[in-house]
Amino acid sequence: MTINPRHFEIIRAPLITEKATLLSEQNKVVFRVAKEATKLEIASAVEELFKVRVVKVNTLVQKGKTKRFRGRPGRRSDVKKAIVTLQEGQSIDITTGL
Repeated sequence: MTINPRHFEIIRAPLITEKATLLSEQNKVVFRVAKEATKLEIASAVEELFKVRVVKVNTLVQKGKTKRFRGRPGRRSDVKKAIVTLQEGQSIDITTGL
């Protein structure tokens, strides 16, 4: 069985923050995902890549901040995040990688 290369484009990176660590106690994992990715695509990508069962996917788009860069105003990129709820008893060890 081969892994679809599109899955690597959908799941960009895991988010390791204080809030994401607290969510991991509730069997949830947070990923940065492609902006055009749908919830169904995210769920299938996580199931294929990590061999786990996904119960639910919540998404949000974090708008980029306006910041100054070398004295000129600039803007950070928008980021889409996915909070993936895993089936009870399953987990993803993000620290090991794929």
